[in-house]
Amino acid sequence: MGFRLPGLINATQKLRRSSSKGRSTDVPKGYLAVYVGESQMKRVMIPVSYLNHVEFQNFLSHSEEEFGFDHPMGGLTILCREDVFTDLVSRLNGSS
Repeated sequence: MGFRLPGLINATQKLRRSSSKGRSTDVPKGYLAVYVGESQMKRVMIPVSYLNHVEFQNFLSHSEEEFGFDHPMGGLTILCREDVFTDLVSRLNGSS
């Protein structure tokens, strides 16, 4: 499988740091904020349960390989077209 747990752990630690700075206090319990986009970043709330989906894990691994997780937004940043991310989320919502 292409999923690498250390990358996900680093992303989770980065999210924890951003929330400890008070930036993510409006994130509901059971969700996490991610920033999605190519040039204009959009903040999106996703259920933490997505982290258990193989398709989402593969998506994160690919994003990490392409761009890494160290971005100035302070949270998990996924550099991709917004419509690609929306399509993934729609598929995950349909499989729940």
